[in-house]
Amino acid sequence: MSKTGPVETIDSHQHFWRLSRGDYGWLNEEGVAAIRRDFLPEDLAPLLRRTGVARTIAVQAAETEAETDFLLALAEQTPFIAGVVGWLDMESEFFAERLAQYAANPLFVGLRPVLQGLSDERYILRPVVLDNLRRVADSGLAFDFLTFPRHLPHVAKALEAVPGLRAVVDHISKPAIAEGRLDPWRDDIAAVAAFPNVSCKLSGLVTEAAPDWQLEHLRPYVDHVAAIFGEDRLLFGSDWPVATLSASYGEVIHAARALLSPHFGPDGMAKIFGGNAARFYRVTAR
Repeated sequence: MSKTGPVETIDSHQHFWRLSRGDYGWLNEEGVAAIRRDFLPEDLAPLLRRTGVARTIAVQAAETEAETDFLLALAEQTPFIAGVVGWLDMESEFFAERLAQYAANPLFVGLRPVLQGLSDERYILRPVVLDNLRRVADSGLAFDFLTFPRHLPHVAKALEAVPGLRAVVDHISKPAIAEGRLDPWRDDIAAVAAFPNVSCKLSGLVTEAAPDWQLEHLRPYVDHVAAIFGEDRLLFGSDWPVATLSASYGEVIHAARALLSPHFGPDGMAKIFGGNAARFYRVTAR
């Protein structure tokens, strides 16, 4: 508890979807049948109450503006959704206008292209994308990098080109936890962490681990990001409901607390599990 009172717990990364919307093509891939159904606020609410999570950041799961509108509509109706990280076409000639339109909505707190799914690993360095990334930086909105480790050198170059960007790396960039491989992820994410305006989400670890994962399998990766990002630039995220392929909501939050507690005291943990998300996404109480 800080001098100003307890910091509310915020899950900085979760998803919703309604299959009838028809733009979640990735849900037809192998291995995700267990989550091939609707997941909506009424499904998450009891889990939040059970684990003491007060609010969440809802993150896009489809590469359409319709997905962004869907999430913003849910946020309008759902007090526990503190903000929405949506999707916009980073190569559209109308990007500036679309960004301004969405930025006018206080519930729109950031955007995320799905870099991990694009055939061009250097997509973020395309001239038009960098120009629009500068517009994001000028807007003050947050930017989520959804990447695999192979994308990190390109992310670092983009950060050099757009020094004012407030960014966060989702899922610690999905290292090969199931294989126990740390390199070259270890050095590449450290290079990204050298930019002081970049944070990192401790999320998505269990689905990168083997099905029989244990805390010790995750520990080397958590230890590393704890050391390079520190208590002011780490954000807890559940990645619900994707994470339910490997663990329950409660197991995910317990694992994060167990792995982080050796590194940080009560004030640091309060930042990672709420304060940093509120500050990074600039969300206030509703």
